[in-house]
Amino acid sequence: MKRIDKLLAAMTIEEKIGQLSMAAGEFIVTGPVLAGEVAEGVRAGRIGNLLNLRGAEEARAIQRVAVEESRLKIPLLIGFDVLHGHNTIFPIPLAEAALFDPHFWELSARAAAIEAAADGIAMTFAPMLDIARDPRWGRIAEGPGEDPWVAARFAEAKVRGFQGSNLAAADAIAATAKHFCAYGAALAGRDYASADVSERLLHEIYLPPFAAAIAAGCAAIMPGFNDLNGVPMTAHVPLLRDWLRRQHGFEGVIISDYNAIAELLNHGVAADLAEAAAAALQAGVDIDMMSDAYRQGLPTALVRGLVAMDQIDGSVRRVLALKERLGLFDDPFRRGASQPRDPREATVRRELARDIARRAIVVLTNDGVLPFSRELRRIALIGPLADAGAEMRGPWPAAGDADDCVTVLQALTEALPNAEIVFERGVGIEDDDVSGIAPALAVCRGADLVLLCLGEAAAMSGEAASRANPDLPGHQAELAQAVLDQGKPTVALVFSGRPLIIPMLVERARAVVAAWFLGAEAGHAVADVLTGAFNPTGRLPVTWPRHIGQVPIFYAERPTGRPAGANELYASKYLDMPTEPLFPFGHGLSYSRFALANLRASSESFWLGDEIIVTVDVFNEGPVAGEETLFLFARDMVASVARPLLELKGVAKIALRAGESGIVQFPLPVRSLRFLDVTLRPRLEPGEFRLSVGPSADPRRHLTIALCALPD
Repeated sequence: MKRIDKLLAAMTIEEKIGQLSMAAGEFIVTGPVLAGEVAEGVRAGRIGNLLNLRGAEEARAIQRVAVEESRLKIPLLIGFDVLHGHNTIFPIPLAEAALFDPHFWELSARAAAIEAAADGIAMTFAPMLDIARDPRWGRIAEGPGEDPWVAARFAEAKVRGFQGSNLAAADAIAATAKHFCAYGAALAGRDYASADVSERLLHEIYLPPFAAAIAAGCAAIMPGFNDLNGVPMTAHVPLLRDWLRRQHGFEGVIISDYNAIAELLNHGVAADLAEAAAAALQAGVDIDMMSDAYRQGLPTALVRGLVAMDQIDGSVRRVLALKERLGLFDDPFRRGASQPRDPREATVRRELARDIARRAIVVLTNDGVLPFSRELRRIALIGPLADAGAEMRGPWPAAGDADDCVTVLQALTEALPNAEIVFERGVGIEDDDVSGIAPALAVCRGADLVLLCLGEAAAMSGEAASRANPDLPGHQAELAQAVLDQGKPTVALVFSGRPLIIPMLVERARAVVAAWFLGAEAGHAVADVLTGAFNPTGRLPVTWPRHIGQVPIFYAERPTGRPAGANELYASKYLDMPTEPLFPFGHGLSYSRFALANLRASSESFWLGDEIIVTVDVFNEGPVAGEETLFLFARDMVASVARPLLELKGVAKIALRAGESGIVQFPLPVRSLRFLDVTLRPRLEPGEFRLSVGPSADPRRHLTIALCALPD
């Protein structure tokens, strides 16, 4: 810390505030503001951090300005949105969550870190850990879905992958957990809108993934754009300063989202930039991304007495400490010094992208038409997503090249050399031209099978991409109806960054597949699953509604005093549709058939400090080898606070050959069965718990046992 102490003592107020300011290194629009005169600002010490600059030569050039031409020679921190790959684009995070496998989550983050670091990047604005239960919200694509237990495991894996075992290593980048907190609870699914959640929901659902990220050593935290119960997160003292810093001991950097500090004026909690800057700094925000509020507002705030110099020094110290942890003082050019050494490593990353992509695919329905028969001679490939490489990248494609993405058309032609693949676009994703429907129908008439490739454009998910009606956009439903009317065996591939409202496809197509946005190897991954070269393993990390009127929808509801019943009028249900979703959390089909039996636990009673081992027998009764994913749920039957009908406590996988059986075990620490009591303190109350295991959150497919918590 001697170096940091010396630098702080030597800094002018302008140079201190420069270390708390982040500007855009290129004219890349990620918000309403564009940066200019960056090099001069770096040279003068007014800018200490950059975003949206990539490329080894570009990074070295601007870093050289900082360490050779500025007065104090403090290296720059360069950040970039590396959400699901950098050069090699992996599936979007929501799709990757469908693996339910922290091992692969960590591997993809490690691969992305290697590529990003080679591009001169030292920080990623990821992982996004927002729990999302409303598919109208576009940023559901960027996170791990609806469940806090899954999101916590996702957080741990991504932090490990991005940061590695040594943050100073040349291939490590600082992870930024975002968006803190409850950003996914945006009103009506509208991005940037207010979030109004109870203290119980906040502490049970939205905060645990961030606690996991902090425990894993996450280097930075980014507050959300939203206000939470009336207090903008960028100025939220109880959560940023008290919960993060004091309660959880977070010593890393808090970095604002793009222009968020200046937007405190729009929120109506600051009258000018000085008040906005003071509010953010008082809450603990160290770096102002792109609003220029710190540079313009903090000097005035100091004069007015709104902030003190020791508060500024505290933030500067944290920023410099992160730069030191990243090894930037010792060698500011270690990232971007060279491209990854062995070209075979790029091939390995590409193979990993393909493996993760095919594992992310979720077969929603299948009446036996999948996998494709090798006897097929003519396949009609219809739809705007069949030959759309750029769309396969999804939102935030980083440095991925659209021309580098394998399309479904390319991959099927390669995978089925003896079949004739005839492609017709039919309609665009969202335009009004329907002249292509007739040619598409003509192609279908002579086909053995029709493959419909439908869904969203990549830009229809992600930031600022809320959709009031997340159904098939444009005239795609009209195209699908016309194709299905032909009576040909039809498989529907649905590409999206969110659950789509598709009951018509589910009712009429012989198979429906959630193909998400799968990245560079999308086409190959789809072909692997459709042809049976890979037995699908993907499971839904988020509930799929049958109608927008069911939103928000999730599996972990609390019981009501009037549960839905077929013959009960005064019950918690709809008059015009079922309460059940189109597909539950965890749903996903395999080409195998698995059966469960003999659910048991290592003890029928337990105390707080115990660990229970829950065991179940699994049988592959299907014709091919496959992998089953099983979920362990718990329910506290009687408690002082009503508990959810199901709470996820573990996930396990087992691979079995056809006709083979095996055993799956879930270690269950009893501490994980605690709940927050009326004072929001963790508590285990004595009484009955029911544990259930099944392939999804559908209780009709569960095996269940009862255990007893004993009083202390």
